[in-house]
Amino acid sequence: MKLKALDITLAAMFAALMAIGANITSFIVIGGVPITLTTFFSILSGLLLGSRLGAISMTVYALVGLAGAPVFAQFSGGVSYILNPTFGFIVSNILLANVAGKIIEIKPSRVSFLVASLIGMSINYVFGTTWMYFAYQLWFGAPEGFSYAMAWLWMLAPLPKDLILSVLAGGLAYRIQGNAYLSHSKKLKRETLA
Repeated sequence: MKLKALDITLAAMFAALMAIGANITSFIVIGGVPITLTTFFSILSGLLLGSRLGAISMTVYALVGLAGAPVFAQFSGGVSYILNPTFGFIVSNILLANVAGKIIEIKPSRVSFLVASLIGMSINYVFGTTWMYFAYQLWFGAPEGFSYAMAWLWMLAPLPKDLILSVLAGGLAYRIQGNAYLSHSKKLKRETLA
């Protein structure tokens, strides 16, 4: 399946939104984790663009940052960012956009938009926190007494923000995209019955 000009534009737009979301609040750092809006925008990319294009837009964001553009948190970038303890969150954005989009493609309803958002956020947290733990243990130099439980304790600070923004992303995406999905599926049912 080829990408249309609109697809390329939308993917680029969400990559740009990720760069903004990564840096708008990233001066706040708790336990080595910058507080960003990337989870919100990566969930929206999957819900609004679909599984394939959402994942493409998140891949573009990651590749632009790895190429050296300062689009990651705290205006950082470059291939060395792979060794950063928070790089797992960037990788997880690709997976979460894909999964959130798949859920909506299977059953587009108000509830599934919310469920897709929360599952996407969970993927982000599990993958990102696990990467962060192993990064600190294996190559980054863990703080004294650092454990997997401590890595999860660090994630408690952004959790309320991400829960609220995930629910907001699901509601917003449903308002934007849900009605289009429902209209399209009703049209398909009418055509099949005719």
